[in-house]
Amino acid sequence: MTTTVAVLDYGSGNLRSAVRAVERAGAEVVLTSDPAVAQEVDGLLVPGVGAFEACMTGLREVDGVRIIERRLIASRPVLGICVGMQILFGEGIEHGVRSEGCGEWPGTVERLQAPVVPHMGWNTVEPGAGSVMFAGVEAERFYFVHSYGVRDWVLSQPPAFPEPSVTWTAYAGDRFVSAVEHGPLWATQFHPEKSGDAGRRLLENWIATL
Repeated sequence: MTTTVAVLDYGSGNLRSAVRAVERAGAEVVLTSDPAVAQEVDGLLVPGVGAFEACMTGLREVDGVRIIERRLIASRPVLGICVGMQILFGEGIEHGVRSEGCGEWPGTVERLQAPVVPHMGWNTVEPGAGSVMFAGVEAERFYFVHSYGVRDWVLSQPPAFPEPSVTWTAYAGDRFVSAVEHGPLWATQFHPEKSGDAGRRLLENWIATL
């Protein structure tokens, strides 16, 4: 039985590289901005590159916030990548501008407190307890390109799904959330599609849950 993943096209992200990476990991992929298609596939991948506010604007234009929300209510898997992870949080602050996110998790996306940004290149991760996402690649490096992240994890309300598994990464004296697994909602700050064999294995781990 073929597993189908939709890569959500809302004007942001490395769409073609994301499509190819998911195909290499063993799923059939459709690139779409059609809400009906995005609702019905086995898995939805939400990419994202650039500014938080611009990504939220693009997401709203294709009804992406509601697509994500409706999929999660139905326990249908969603994977956010890079800014596609960041917009899942409550808000983002860039250049003094505060923008509302999807609000699936409480928290603020803010500038990294490191001497050099962006954080660009390969780095290790500290997987959370019981991680399925990082099975077999716990000690591998993944590829990051970002200046902003979530530096404090606070889940203030009772989780709608089982307790989340939160992965952290250290960079130049700072520390930020680099991945979250929370029931059907997974997300990574790094780019699995640019992370070689480790990224492929991670995507395979996700596809195996669909």
